[in-house]
Order: sequence, then structure tokens, then C-alpha cells
Amino acid sequence: MSKPKKTPRPRAETPKGFRDYFGSEVTHRAAMLRKIAAVYERYGFDALESSGVETVEALGKFLPDVDRPNEGVFAWQEDADADKPGDWLALRYDLTAPLARVYAQHRNDLPNPYRRYAMGPVWRNEKPGPGRFRQFYQCDADTVGAPSVAADAEICAMLADCLEEVGIERGDYVVRVNNRKVLNGVMEVAGLAGDDKAAERGIVLRAIDKLDRLGPEGVRALLGEGRKDESGDFTDGAGLGKLEIETVMDFVNSYEPISNALSKEASNAEAEGDKERADKLHAARYSVHGAFLEKGDRVHYGAYRHIWNQRVIDHLRRVVGDSPVGFQGVEELQQMLELLKASGHSDCRLQIDPSVVRGLGYYTGPVFEAELTFEIKDEKGRPRNFGSVAGGGRYDDLVKRFTGQAVPATGVSIGVDRLLAALHAKGRLDDTAQGPVVVTVMDRDRMADYQAMVAELRQAGIRAEVYLGNPKNFGNQLKYADKRGSPVAVIEGGDEHANGVVQIKDLILGAQIAENATLEEWKDRPSQYEVPRDQLVVKVREILGLHG
Repeated sequence: MSKPKKTPRPRAETPKGFRDYFGSEVTHRAAMLRKIAAVYERYGFDALESSGVETVEALGKFLPDVDRPNEGVFAWQEDADADKPGDWLALRYDLTAPLARVYAQHRNDLPNPYRRYAMGPVWRNEKPGPGRFRQFYQCDADTVGAPSVAADAEICAMLADCLEEVGIERGDYVVRVNNRKVLNGVMEVAGLAGDDKAAERGIVLRAIDKLDRLGPEGVRALLGEGRKDESGDFTDGAGLGKLEIETVMDFVNSYEPISNALSKEASNAEAEGDKERADKLHAARYSVHGAFLEKGDRVHYGAYRHIWNQRVIDHLRRVVGDSPVGFQGVEELQQMLELLKASGHSDCRLQIDPSVVRGLGYYTGPVFEAELTFEIKDEKGRPRNFGSVAGGGRYDDLVKRFTGQAVPATGVSIGVDRLLAALHAKGRLDDTAQGPVVVTVMDRDRMADYQAMVAELRQAGIRAEVYLGNPKNFGNQLKYADKRGSPVAVIEGGDEHANGVVQIKDLILGAQIAENATLEEWKDRPSQYEVPRDQLVVKVREILGLHG
């Protein structure tokens, strides 16, 4: 008789493209979400929590980088094997498409305009990579029902305030702004208007959106026949001709001609002896070199970014030619600059950048991204700027899919995990989060006494716990406290109990003494204190205050 086969044990590993978060990572994220929510609420936005699952039909055709509804998202069909299969459902890939459904469903009960913010995880069934996961947090704010470009300007102002609220200092970021209407005008000039060119326009959008990663030549390849990446995967291109490609690139890669023109004007000003004007023109050029400047220089040069922004707008007016929609987009960019200046958000924090198009297809007007401009090292030790941590724009047609009526909307999504990674890279996060005070167990029969100590500490607002492992080996209890990052251990044996005292061990000071002090210093700086039992909370507070 053959032996029954053993059921194989499941592998203890996270699925590909996902990760687990522990301790300080979770608390840092929660703290960041509270700070961002506070800014959103100051601007008058209300919280909304929608379902993590939507019908694929509700998510629509605007899936990230895909053409079929079962790709790009995690989707399944209800009762797939039944005679009448149910709906296709999917985990939400962002928080914007669900908002369109919510507004359409509840619009009669909601104020108009409706200003909401939402926070939570989203899921994308995409190829994972370094720092790129299939589940990540987003933190969105949107205004639905406001057609004015003032709503877009307000979102950009709020985004800047959020970055500074969480610890990204001025000079370390810039909000880059463009307008899809300008791009539509360029498409029109390049012969890509009309429903029969929709597929090509989609490829063009995604190609431009990858300019920072692929560079101008990589984008040119995607505008043409296509591109093979380092892994050998081939991405089909838009199939544009040389003239069409150059028209699009003249729009996207405006940096070079504007930079050259400013440099030439600065040289002329120097030759004429006008050093003040020459310095301003040079500063305007340097204002877009953020990643390779010292922070003080970034702040200084940013003060002259208004010169750069106006030159870009003038350049875009030439590029769109006679296109009415293109001209409208340029005028909206001009209005946004004026409105942001009026609200105290100067060009120091804002840059007009035609390369910002956003990859998703539902944007219809202004689009924006927040880019961190400080320098980090990549995996090969090469300097680069940190990159984008937030993005959004206007999407006036998304709700219309449900209602049949045009509903203007604009919003932004902040990538919380990216922001946390940025603060970590700048050394502004303490990954050694303080653990709880640990009350050790010296006598199993007096567990009630130890629980009473913990209760007193908790009632005083101090994080605390009783050691619940095997108390036989006291050294293991202190090792446990050390592993938890505990600042203090409380010790009460039989003698201490009889004398009405407790021993309080300052674990942080003890570690410092053990690491740095001489024997004489160690004797003079005790890290363990004996105090009356009724002074337990007072002494623990005192120690925590020293290390707070």
C-alpha cells in the first residue's frame, strides 16, 4: 500500500510585486496621511472612502498602459462558470475613476461643486521593478463641477502646501504644469486629430510621459516604429513620419531652444555691460537644473523661474500655430500663473513644462506633477534627481460616461510611499521608532501587579506592555525590550515589592554608556534608578522627556 502524499507546505513569501510593511514604516505613513489630510481639510475638502472593488465597466477604458480590460488591473468575473456569468470586477487602479462613479451615483445628494479627498491602497497588475510595486498608497483631492481654471490653480497650490507640510522644503521640489489642450493643438498641427487617430494619440501620450526615463531619443523611437528595452521587450510605436515626429518633439523638448536663447541674450547683456540683466537670464536657465544644484542655489534661481515660464508660454504659442484648442490651452497656463502668484504661490514653486502629459487617457486640460529636485544616487552610483511624487490634472469627460452630461473635474494624487522614500533618502525619517516601555516579569504569581503598572503608564498616555513570553530567563526579557526599541524597562522583584520600590532601567542611556563611556564615566552616570512605587509614572515620564 502506497503512502499517502503529504500536502506540500505553502511558501512563506510575498507575491511578486508586493511587500510587507512593519513598525515605523506604518506609523510614518499614518503620520503623513494625517498631515496631508489636514491640508486638504484647510482647503475645504471633505473625506470620502469608496469601495476598493469596482466593475471593470465603471473603471472604463482608461486603464494604465493597456488596451484590454483584463490587463493592467487585477480582475475576475463573478460566477464565471455559471450559465449567466456575472460582472467583471477589478481592484481599483486609482482613486479617480471610482470618484466619477460615486459622483454620478450620488450627485443629487452632493454639493456642486463637490470637493473630496480620499486615501488608500490601489492595485496595478503591471511589471514590477525596483521601487515599483503592484500595491501602493495614493492620497487624492478632487473638485468636481468647477469648470474654471481657478480650480486647477488651487489644486497646484494645495499640492505645494502638502509637500511642505510633510517635510519637503522649498527649493527641494517643483510643481511642473502643462495643458493637454496644448498637446491636442500640436496633435492637430501634426495631423493626428480625429477619431481614426485615437490609437496613435494614445501611444504618443505614453511616449511623451516617459521622456524623463527614456530621454529624447527613446521618445523619438516610440513616436516612430517602436523601441526595444534593455530586457529585449519591444514596444510598438505610433508609426509617425519624420515631420510629425519633429512637430511633437518641438513641443515636448522645448528646453533646448529656450535655454539657448536665454544664454545668447545673457551673453549679449554681458557684452553691453548690463550685468544685472545677464545674471537674471542665467538664473532663469539654472532654475530648471534643480537636481544638480545646491539647495541654496535652487532657491535663489527659482526666484527667476518666472522668466523661464513666460518664455515657455511664448514658445508654445508659436508651436500650436492657428489651432484654437491649442491657443486656449496656452491661455489657461497663463491664467494659472497669475492666479498662483495672487495666492502667494510664486513661480519659485511652479514650472511650465511641455513634457508633462500624464500617461492616463482621461485628462482634458491642465496636467501637473510634483517633482523632487534634490540629488540622489541610483543603483549604479550615478547622480539623478528623485523624480515625481504626485500628479493630476483636469478630466472633464470622466463623469460624462455615466451621466451623458459634461461634468468638469480636476484633481491630484500624491504617492505616499514615494514621498516616504524621499524623506528617508533625505534623512528626515527616524526609522528607529521608539518602542513601548516594557514591564518585566520577575514573579509569575504577581502578574496582576505588573498589569497594574502597565495600566497606570497607559492611563498617563505612555505606550507600555507587560512581557508575555517565558519569564524564566531575565536576560531574554531585556533582549526582547532591546529588539522592540524600548526606551525603558521596569523591574520589580520580591525585594523591591516588599520595600515598595521599583527599578527603572534607562535602556537608551544604558546603550550609550556601554558604547561610549569609560569605566569612571559609567560609574558616574547610572542608567538604572530605584524609585518609590508611586513615583513610577513620574520617573518614566522624566526619562522619556530626556530622549524625546
